[in-house]
Amino acid sequence: QVQLVDSGGGLVQPGGSLRLSCAASGGTFSNYAMGWFRQAPGKEREFVSAISRGASVYYADSVKDRFTISRDNAKNAVSLQMNNLKPEDTAVYYCAAQRTFYRGTYSDRTNDYDYWGQGTQVTVSS
Repeated sequence: QVQLVDSGGGLVQPGGSLRLSCAASGGTFSNYAMGWFRQAPGKEREFVSAISRGASVYYADSVKDRFTISRDNAKNAVSLQMNNLKPEDTAVYYCAAQRTFYRGTYSDRTNDYDYWGQGTQVTVSS
């Protein structure tokens, strides 16, 4: 059983930056592809970014060139650096872990992920 703890959310002005972190425990972190999703009020959870076991990265078009995902297998952690934040980025952000045999696998589908963090609120407002 893998436990994920999200942190780093907060209130930021448009154009600002935040760095989200996700700490994993209870499993072999390097065996999991990792993803970030977000959910705004009244909307479905949507894909933001993913990183494979081999550190290949994948972004939603809405965040490409603004967000950067990274992982540190030695620290059992994944991070999401968010720059040039916009009001439409306001949501609860969740990290997720996907158990996979393949080093190149990543997914943008919520159903492919096995474990989820509790979420961290990001609010972009002036």
